[in-house]
Amino acid sequence: TLNGSDVSAWADSSENSFDMVQTSPSKQPAYNSGDIAFNSADIQSLQSVSDIELSGAFTIGIKLNVLATGGVILGDNTINGELFKIFSSTKLRIKIDNTTAVDLVLDSETWGDGYMVVTRSATNVLSLGWNGVAQTTATPTLSGTANIDCIGVRNSGLNPYHGTISEIQIFDTLSPALVANVNSYLSAI
Repeated sequence: TLNGSDVSAWADSSENSFDMVQTSPSKQPAYNSGDIAFNSADIQSLQSVSDIELSGAFTIGIKLNVLATGGVILGDNTINGELFKIFSSTKLRIKIDNTTAVDLVLDSETWGDGYMVVTRSATNVLSLGWNGVAQTTATPTLSGTANIDCIGVRNSGLNPYHGTISEIQIFDTLSPALVANVNSYLSAI
């Protein structure tokens, strides 16, 4: 939903109604040709009224263009210690249930324009794919319930994301077929 050229809401296309909204016009990200542009200087974000709760296996696919590091792509703006953050030019930091953070590392590239697929298995093993290639540098484990109610920041509006996002897919399951489908879809955007 647009407010002029800014995004006031991003509707959930599933039946779960995890619509992400921003009622403050100064915090609304810009829309441009299918991309939602988040400006970290303005602490722009979109937030749901309820949490997406991922307690077991999950698959998260995101088409994005990272313009600066240090920003949270997905997080929880009401619960501490819940985030998926572009920590550095090669690391995605994940924190669940306010525990010790773990990093998923790109093998040989740096973030930029592309797509990532982050998964967690039933045995809590995390993995990262970047532009359809499974990254092998680290596959840490992280248990707990990942709570997501926000795109672009974490609790108290911290670590705003700077870059664009054109698609986010969140599934509370994991299978090779699902990962293949998410990669195929995101590669065509």
